[in-house]
Amino acid sequence: SENALQNILPVLDDMERAIANNKQTDDIAVVREGFHLIHSKLIHILGAQGVKPMSDVKGQPFDTDRHEAITKAPAPSPDLIGKVIDVIENGYTLHDKVVRYAKVVVGS
Repeated sequence: SENALQNILPVLDDMERAIANNKQTDDIAVVREGFHLIHSKLIHILGAQGVKPMSDVKGQPFDTDRHEAITKAPAPSPDLIGKVIDVIENGYTLHDKVVRYAKVVVGS
């Protein structure tokens, strides 16, 4: 809605400034720090709207209510069979309702 968009637009402004500044710098540490700051700001804004990334997905049992299995791969240890061994894309919830499933690799 309008309020959510108004909160996100400053992140777009930050990204445009970062793109302009990155043309003038060769210091990769500065570029990385800029991306980290913009990412943190976006996560904070989304969190204020009730959107949260799923945390601690790796190592958890595969759950069809929260995860989408992209593929299976040999589990690095027997205790990881049937569990998430890698996360391809983070999942997100909105007020504890899944709005995007985590795309994962399941140990077999």
